[in-house]
Amino acid sequence: MESNLAAVTPSLGATVQAVTAALGDRAKSIDLKLGEITVVVSARNYLEAARVLKEAPGCQFEQLIDLCGVDYSEYRMGEWDGLRYAVVVHLLSVSLNQRVRLRVFCPDDDLPAVESLTSVWSGANWFEREAFDLFGIVFEGHSDLRRLLTDYGFIGHPFRKDFPVSGHVEMRYDPEKKRVIYQPVSIEPREITPRIIREEKYGGLQ
Repeated sequence: MESNLAAVTPSLGATVQAVTAALGDRAKSIDLKLGEITVVVSARNYLEAARVLKEAPGCQFEQLIDLCGVDYSEYRMGEWDGLRYAVVVHLLSVSLNQRVRLRVFCPDDDLPAVESLTSVWSGANWFEREAFDLFGIVFEGHSDLRRLLTDYGFIGHPFRKDFPVSGHVEMRYDPEKKRVIYQPVSIEPREITPRIIREEKYGGLQ
């Protein structure tokens, strides 16, 4: 476990120390950059670490303010262990006026799954449904894990980096059948090459 306490405000430094002491070996790393605390945990410690961050003295992150999925399939920077999907949670301590970012990587790229946080913060409900819908991340223990933004018959997960820009299917209203139907995408895939067109003597160039 790593932490960086250099050049931080006393309150932020105290929060890092409290988080470090509370999580112990549950944290793979605790990093402080640009005034933001990021905690990385393994999938097996994810739910318990969330409970600790909410309840432990000096942490008291009572509010979950955001939860999202991330696709790292083309990521090539920093310390990254190669797993494709992650869940990132942003927490707020109202009582201490501090924030923390909690990140967990899904251990299986073929079926990305982590435990649901709805038993800790009920507000995680729709955030997890959104991550399931857009990234295909399964939240085990979620009581109502359904698509949230796409249609019931939608194929695939549109925020995955390998999802085609034009999608797999399109829908339209069929006046003969008097209902909406799905059909293969009719848009021809094409690659647009940007061109630079400058007027004569643009920018003082001769």
